[in-house]
Amino acid sequence: MPKFRFHKLAAIAVLIGFAAWVGTGAFSSVGSAADSKAKAPDAGQPAPAGAKPATAEAEPKAAPRTIAVVTPPRKTYARAIRISGLTEADKRAVLATRVGGVIDKLPVKQGQHVKMGDLVLMLAAEEKISNVDNARQLLAQRKAELDAAERLAKTGNLPKLQLDTARSNLTSAQSMLETAQAELDRNEVKAPFDGVIDRVPVELGSSVMQGGEVATILALDPVIARGEVSERDLRYIKIGDEANVRLVNDQVVKGTVRYISRDASSQTRTFRVEVAIANPDGAIPAGMTAEIALSAQPTDAVMLPRSVVTLGDKGDLGIRAVDKGDKVVFFPIDLVDDTPTGLVLGGIPADARIIVAGQELVKEGDTVKPVEADQATIQKLLGEATAGAL
Repeated sequence: MPKFRFHKLAAIAVLIGFAAWVGTGAFSSVGSAADSKAKAPDAGQPAPAGAKPATAEAEPKAAPRTIAVVTPPRKTYARAIRISGLTEADKRAVLATRVGGVIDKLPVKQGQHVKMGDLVLMLAAEEKISNVDNARQLLAQRKAELDAAERLAKTGNLPKLQLDTARSNLTSAQSMLETAQAELDRNEVKAPFDGVIDRVPVELGSSVMQGGEVATILALDPVIARGEVSERDLRYIKIGDEANVRLVNDQVVKGTVRYISRDASSQTRTFRVEVAIANPDGAIPAGMTAEIALSAQPTDAVMLPRSVVTLGDKGDLGIRAVDKGDKVVFFPIDLVDDTPTGLVLGGIPADARIIVAGQELVKEGDTVKPVEADQATIQKLLGEATAGAL
């Protein structure tokens, strides 16, 4: 029993001593914490002369980024303006009757070429033909009466009043013949110009009403290629410019700009352009899809891959280049042409070293390490067709 009581008292004494040691905080000076405390200068003591704070030590400066550049050769390019459009007839007319009736003559067929004034259709007009014949005979009679009256008047055997009456009768007969002929002409439909009959929706012997459509005539020489040019490209073209027109069947023909609208479409803000194409044999039909290519005034430009074009800080479309101090600069561009092998760009200084690899990783004002692009890089960007040009 006394032995048990001694161990119990000893354990309590050890517990009290450990608690007292923890309360003093002396254990915090053990290990790395103690070393840090020993190395830290006293707050009340001044730092040694020339000593720099640990946080003030500057990190090593990053090396300039390496980018690939190229100085492309300059050439004179003519801005190509391409317009989607279609062909249409120079003239187009839908022929209609001026009176109603039954078709008595229909001498034309679809696809037939006609000259101006050729008869296309005639309605039955027996009564009107008879009226013309009667008026013509009456006119001949009045002419004979006037001749006789003039002979008698010269000999003094006819009063002047009767001579005037004969002259009036002749004028009246002439008017009657003209009226009868006009009525007969209303039964005829004639070609208003040289062209080809494209459509005849009626048949011989059928009845048509006044104003009924009887034929469609087209003038296809010249044939017209029509398109819409944007307001931005309008300043580059003028009447008389030559144009190349590629048809949907890959046939390429030449034409001349004959009309440029001065009133823009309210929906698309584009202007109508017409190109006249010689078509003496009528081989080019109306309504065929066509691409019109116009060439503007030549300008100094370079050809570059599409990948070099980027956006500047202000959102402008352009390219990044390196100046004489190896700093990145930005040049807005003028798109002259878009070809299958690259972009033809204007507005770039002659001595500009254009960044062709790494342009998206730098910004204006950065100092870089430019290296000339190797042949493999150029071939990758432009392809073998244009790599030699650079």
